[in-house]
Amino acid sequence: MRVYLPYNMSKLVLVSIFAFFMLAGCATKNVQPDAVKGFFQVDKTQLNSILSRLNSADGEKQSWISLASGINENIKYLSRKQADDVAVKYGNMEITWGMLARTNEELLEILPELDVSPDLLKDKFVWFALSPRTLLTGYYEPYLEASLTPDPAYPYPLYSVPADLKVLDLGKFHYRWKGEQLIYKIEDGAVVPYDDRKAIDFEGALKNKGFEVAWVKSLVDVFILQIQGSGRLLLADGSVKHILYAGKNGQKYVSLGKVLIDRGLMPKEGMSMQGIKQFLKNNPDLVEELLITNPSYVFFRLDDSGPYGAMNAPLTPMASVAVDSSVLPLGSMALLTTKLPEAGVDDKKPFTKIVMAQDRGGAIKGTRVDLFCGSGSDAEFLAGHLNSWSHIYIPVSREALNQYLLKKSDECKK
Repeated sequence: MRVYLPYNMSKLVLVSIFAFFMLAGCATKNVQPDAVKGFFQVDKTQLNSILSRLNSADGEKQSWISLASGINENIKYLSRKQADDVAVKYGNMEITWGMLARTNEELLEILPELDVSPDLLKDKFVWFALSPRTLLTGYYEPYLEASLTPDPAYPYPLYSVPADLKVLDLGKFHYRWKGEQLIYKIEDGAVVPYDDRKAIDFEGALKNKGFEVAWVKSLVDVFILQIQGSGRLLLADGSVKHILYAGKNGQKYVSLGKVLIDRGLMPKEGMSMQGIKQFLKNNPDLVEELLITNPSYVFFRLDDSGPYGAMNAPLTPMASVAVDSSVLPLGSMALLTTKLPEAGVDDKKPFTKIVMAQDRGGAIKGTRVDLFCGSGSDAEFLAGHLNSWSHIYIPVSREALNQYLLKKSDECKK
């Protein structure tokens, strides 16, 4: 017999669901939702209000068919996972790769119908709110004037992953280290951390060793490109090459914006990437001192297309997001509600849209989400100023959830 989960689910049934999702598996005691951390089911009234914003005048108009390509990439990625394996355990809730796959498949099936039948989003899926709320930031593809050959006008190199950089999967040594890596090199027979920003950019650790893939005009542009993760190189002949993330040095990421605030060099109010760029331009004598406060360093590769996220799938502007995959697994769909800054306007604009977890970021931890804003001046402004408290709602296939609960019920009876 199929188990259905109506919107006006009683508290008793809701408690039972969270009991099934408990990491202990077959807990018999009542489980109260954690008010601080977890996924919590959205009730009917709240869900109606949230979904109504998708097609309202004060929200971001949703182009449903435009999501098809990204959803197909999700399905391709999820097809390589074991359906019964757990994709995430967060708070009291457990989501399997199979649930995520079925959610994407069902959403893809109904995309052509959503313009006239938006209630399908309520019929097909059970919706869960992510708690605590999300800090939404943004990233984009910067444009950099560049050369693919050495040129005095372009003195600053972009490097590929150096041959002596080693990566060790720590999860092979202990389950507690699953997903963690050690990035290092061998020096005089000893394992040591890989070179930091100071060694690479200011002490020439990689200079003239054959790892340069391009050269640009500004070291600050190199720094910003590394924060964004990818960009576009504008070459003298008018052609464009994509410069894409290839690896990192394993050093800790430190926010330059926070350093500037902590040192009293810039105010917290109005902090933006554009403001940081202007400050460095106005204070060239402080560039080295400030840049080396972030020892993290990113290496690149050239391509004719891009950008690509952590799933090795193309990113969709204003729809792909970078996440902490221990909270939101790659391949997840989500509904994002927030407010976005606009140039020359004090008030922020409401934004409600279905987004896709398709990328990771070194600074993206917990429930924080980074929205891929695209490329160009508008994207640069938005990414540079976006810092908004937001809400994330996760759809889970009703059919897949029912099957999971029945399976858990059977296991607990044995």
